[in-house]
Amino acid sequence: MGWTRKDLLTIRELEPAEILTLIDTAASLEEIAGREIKKVPALRGKTVVNLFYENSTRTRTSFEIAGKWLSADVINFAASGSSAAKGESFVDTARNIAAMSPNVVVVRHSSSGAPALLARELSCAIVNAGDGAHEHPTQALLDLLTIRNKKGHFEGLSVAIVGDIAHSRVARSNIHGMKKLGMTVTVAGPPTLIPPYAQELGCKVSYRLEDAIRDVDVIMMLRLQQERMHAGLIPSLREYSRYWGLTLDRLAAHARPDVLIMHPGPVNRGVELSPEVADGPYSVILDQVAKGVAVRMAVLLLLAGGRSGEEK
Repeated sequence: MGWTRKDLLTIRELEPAEILTLIDTAASLEEIAGREIKKVPALRGKTVVNLFYENSTRTRTSFEIAGKWLSADVINFAASGSSAAKGESFVDTARNIAAMSPNVVVVRHSSSGAPALLARELSCAIVNAGDGAHEHPTQALLDLLTIRNKKGHFEGLSVAIVGDIAHSRVARSNIHGMKKLGMTVTVAGPPTLIPPYAQELGCKVSYRLEDAIRDVDVIMMLRLQQERMHAGLIPSLREYSRYWGLTLDRLAAHARPDVLIMHPGPVNRGVELSPEVADGPYSVILDQVAKGVAVRMAVLLLLAGGRSGEEK
């Protein structure tokens, strides 16, 4: 199917066919990374504004690269170096940017619902690059693209998402996307980090790492989002790592030999993943980063109305 939405705000609101349209478009754009000159004219004359109110490395950089590879004009906006630091409201800042006629505004914000607010206020396309603990749709899309690239399909695959589920926008977006595409999802972590709605989303719940990773096709490890936590949710990082850190010994004892290890980053080595696992043969973490550029090219292309056929 074609793409008809003005914005990309959540995975929850998308139909399976729309998710596949985004993934298929990204797959068709992956080859650009291998070109000597990484430039296509698809978004020439279009303007993309990256409006980031939270720190970011992978997401912000990959959106910037994606826009530039598509020949868009890309403007990076950080709240700390703008009028927002002088007290200007989020909506006023966005309205002022919109008055400059961008085609797409990519938004990351610590408040859940901030991109949806802009989508109601502004006529240009809005992309949610992560809003609070709500959703991170492009991360889920690149995760899904990575899985399909390695496994060849979605239907019937089983995934364990392990760690700080309660505060993870990545987990929410992935759960929605994986369930829509026929995958079985188990969430695992300490009881204090498993939200009560997990089972309502159709997930299995495990409170033991060894049980969660047994016989699954994919293990997605999450970092502890201490910036969103209240005190007392875990005894200590050392205690958490002892029970929930993924090591080569645990993988060898309990996981399948063809399991994929994923992580949205940044990785806290020695906490949720041992260095040997993060850098080992099971890991597809850098594949995820590479596919992030293709996914964000696809999102910008579809939302900005560019052409991906013979002009690629």
